[in-house]
Amino acid sequence: MKGLNIVLVEPEIPQNTGNIVRTCGGIGAHLHLVRPLGFEVTDKHLKRAGLDYWHLVDITYYDSFEEVQAKADKNAAFYYFTTKGARRHSDAQYKDGDYLVFGKETKGLPEPLLAANYEHCVRLPMRPDFRSLNLSNAVAVAAFEAMRQLDYDGLEFEGHLVDKNLTVG
Repeated sequence: MKGLNIVLVEPEIPQNTGNIVRTCGGIGAHLHLVRPLGFEVTDKHLKRAGLDYWHLVDITYYDSFEEVQAKADKNAAFYYFTTKGARRHSDAQYKDGDYLVFGKETKGLPEPLLAANYEHCVRLPMRPDFRSLNLSNAVAVAAFEAMRQLDYDGLEFEGHLVDKNLTVG
């Protein structure tokens, strides 16, 4: 399995990116960060939010989104997550290696990018009077839907109680 690719275009809040690092570590996704970032990667809040999962995540930094596109696997699809999308994120058909793209917390993805790729713009369904989810929550929802469609390839399915003296059921 190649794994999913999570792309953050100009993220601004270190705690969100740290939480996304943790999500990427848990599912084996590659994280792509497009500059400018609204923080230093040494930021204590960023590191604390990702806890001790940084070594489990492959992170690549870029100076533009065009650079991400140029270096991407040509067989992979890009899905642009936006409140302006016309179809649900769960209606997309994700494949191993696809790119899930998210914009900055305050503005989302640029509208020219969305207009040029509108057939691949998807949204998380929400109430009509609700602006948006927190970025790290949106990434988690999207990533786990993609992993569900990929039958959670490479992930552990069953947990176990630590205390062997407890009876289950």
